[in-house]
This record gives sequence, C-alpha cells and structure tokens, in this order.
Amino acid sequence: METRQSELRDYLRSRRDRLLPEEVGLPVGGSRRVPGLRREEVAMLAGVSTDYYARFEQGRLRGVSVSVIDAVARALQLDPAGRQHLADLALPTAVRRPALPRRQRLRPAVGVLLDALETQPTFVMGDRMDILAANWMASQLMGGWLDDPRNERNLARFIFLDPEARELHADWEAVAEEAVAALRLYAGQRPDDPELSRLIGDLSIHSPEFVRWWSGHDVRSRSHGVKHYRHPQLGEVTVHCEALEFPSDGRQRLCIYTAEPGSPSDTALRLLASMRPAPVAV
Repeated sequence: METRQSELRDYLRSRRDRLLPEEVGLPVGGSRRVPGLRREEVAMLAGVSTDYYARFEQGRLRGVSVSVIDAVARALQLDPAGRQHLADLALPTAVRRPALPRRQRLRPAVGVLLDALETQPTFVMGDRMDILAANWMASQLMGGWLDDPRNERNLARFIFLDPEARELHADWEAVAEEAVAALRLYAGQRPDDPELSRLIGDLSIHSPEFVRWWSGHDVRSRSHGVKHYRHPQLGEVTVHCEALEFPSDGRQRLCIYTAEPGSPSDTALRLLASMRPAPVAV
C-alpha cells in the first residue's frame, strides 16, 4: 500500500480534481490548467493560507488541528466517510488503533443470534471484509463461495478473483466499486495491517478493475443498501441489507438481508428457507 504521506496527497488531489469552481460558489472564467479546484482556491475556502494548505496536502505538516481537518473537509464537500478518511490520514497519532489479531473472533452469543435468524440470510463481516460467520440462508443465497478455500472467506477476494461473483451479482460493478471504497476507508484506519496489505497486493496483481478503482481514492461506509443476486435455483433475488455494528468487537457488522413483503424475492427466500435440511437428531 502507499505511504500515509503519499495517500494523503493523492486523496486530496483526487477530491479537488472532481470539484468545479461553480460547485463551490467560485467565479468561472479564464483558462485553467487543472481539471478541478486549484490549491489556492481550496485554501481560500478553508480559511488557511495557500502555503499552509500546500504543505498540508503534501503531508509536510505536523500537529494539524481537528478544526483544520473540518475546514478542508467542508471546502472539498466531503461526506462523513470522506471526512473520517481525511482525519485518519492526516491525524495518524490521534486515530492509532491496537493491532488486529491475524484472525478475528466471534463471540458465542453472536453465533447463537445467527442461528436464531434462521429465515433471513444473515452473516457477520469483520475488518478487511472477512466473513466471520454466516447462517445457512446466507451461505445458500451467496452461492456457497464461502466453502471455497481460494476465497479465504473474504468478500473482496471473492468479488474480484472468483469468476462466479460476476454471475452471482447482477450489479457486479456497483458491488465491486463499493468493496474498493470500503477497503480504502479501512486502509486509512489500519495502515499497518499486514493481512490488509497482502489482500490489496493480491487484488492489485490479479484484477485490473481493482487497480483502476483503487487509484480513484473513493471511500464509503454503508450501513444499508440493496443487493441484486442471480441465484442458480431461485433466479433473480433483490434484498435489502441492514448492517448493525458491534463497536466492542473490532467493528464487526451483523448484516441481515430481507425482501419486500409479498414480492417475488420474498417468495424466493421463503422457498429457500423451506429447502433447509432438517437438523440431525443426536
């Protein structure tokens, strides 16, 4: 992965390149050598000197205040995820977190919760997009890729390196871009995670699409959304995803899929639930 200094520089450049002067209330006119905002324009909008902002963008400042982070985030019209990413890159000592273990652990009570939600596809996703656990419904809806050791139970690895992902996800490009943006956000928070470095390296070597989207520096945090699956037995299934975070467990997320009541997708999930094998008596 990039150094923190170069990542901060590239992230800020990519954000100001995407803003037009008229979008931030600046006059339009004259020739421009850059596609978006100039450094001096961002500095003016943030209320700092051009030299200060230039050194900030280049990662040559120490002790940057939170108020400056907020001012630059407002100037560049960053959303909450973008502002958090900027803070992670610019204030590393303030956001330093303990190193993660090689494998994250699931609390037994969370496993019981997965089993209790037996009629809804439900899984727990940890950092790096590792799938820590999934109930039967989720495993079946997602095509059984969790059982393939090549995927290492990692959603990003499956999306980019397993050809079946493009068949399973009807909106593969949207899913893939979202995965890259989530990994970018996490990379800013855990720059020294060796498992993340290995994952990013593998994806960069084997997926040109990943390289292209990774270089865009987009970040995103999603707590809900819609997924479109093409299941080999059920056909097209559209589900709503709600992600509930467990802050005390390394930001593990409980992801629950539901379908619109009475919809064809709801019927498909009910059919899938009816196909679950009966428990074996002990």
